[in-house]
This record gives sequence, C-alpha cells and structure tokens, in this order.
Amino acid sequence: MNQKPHADHIYIEALLKNDSRVLSQLYEKFSHKIVTYVRNNNGNADDAQDIIQETLVTIYHQAKEKNFVLTCPFDAYFYLLCKRRWLNELKKRGTNRVTILEDEASIKDEHEQQVEETEIFEQQNQLFESKFKELGAKCQELLKATFKIKSMEEVAEFLGVTYGYARKKKSQCMGKLTQLVKDSNEFQQLKRY
Repeated sequence: MNQKPHADHIYIEALLKNDSRVLSQLYEKFSHKIVTYVRNNNGNADDAQDIIQETLVTIYHQAKEKNFVLTCPFDAYFYLLCKRRWLNELKKRGTNRVTILEDEASIKDEHEQQVEETEIFEQQNQLFESKFKELGAKCQELLKATFKIKSMEEVAEFLGVTYGYARKKKSQCMGKLTQLVKDSNEFQQLKRY
C-alpha cells in the first residue's frame, strides 16, 4: 500500500530540513486555527503554542524515524492532531468542558488514519522513554552510547570497558528494556492497534 505523497508533504520535508522559510509559512497558514480552537476551549495563546510545538516535534520524529509520508492535506492532519492533543491536556487538567464540538463527519478516513498512526507512534515513544528511565544508570549510559555510536568497539572504548563486556551488557540491557515494555499495560493496549 504505497500511497502517493500529498502536495503538502513539503511541510514534512521542511521540518526534516529545518527549512525556516517553509516552516514560517506553515505557522502563518495553520497556527491561527489552532490558537482559536484552544482559546475557545479553556486555553490561552501560550497553551496553543505549546500544543503546536509538541505536535511539530512528534511529526518530525515520526518522519525521521519511520519515513512518514503525508498523503492528505496538512491542514486537516495537523489540526486534528493538535485538537486531540489539547483535549488530552484538558483531561489531564481535569477540565472536560469543551466549547466547540466540530462536525467529525467532515474528517475523511484517510486523515483519521494518518492522525492515528502519528498518535500511536507518539504513545510508543512515550512508553519506550518511560521504561528506559526504569533501567539502571549503567544500562542507560550503555544504551545511550549505542544509539549515538554505531560501532560497538567505539562504544566499549568510550565507556572504558572491553568489547566483549559491552556486547554482553548491551544484550542484557536490551532484554531488560524489552521485558519492561512487554510487561506494561500500555504495551497491551498498543498491541491492539
């Protein structure tokens, strides 16, 4: 199922390249709608800017790590992601009153699917990060080094340990991390998708 990128995929590419010209176009075109939505729903302009920033960071990571391709208009995709993120924020704050209820029927399945993929990606990352923090300091240090440095010889040298120890310890740490993730309730929920 290889879908053709939408013309708005330029915004995803701009995020990856940190193209300030296109990114400022993105802000000009799409942020007003989100600021208005957040303001009308128990938030302020700062809340809206936070939501916009967090959403762009998530899209960036998904594009970088998963080669995400936008197949629908950016406007609908971005707005829906920001809107859902704000509704989740309101739930966390214990504020469930939402002023504007949009016509969800106007959102196409394709937009919905792309938004869900991004939300699942974000939940997976959050789960990974939270379980990573449960590892011991030595495991965290070793795994962080292996994420940055590709050669295990260099990792061993960097950490001042033998190559054999570094490999064995990495395997143990990854095993522990995998087990922590698999044993979590969040993992069971994400598996259903």
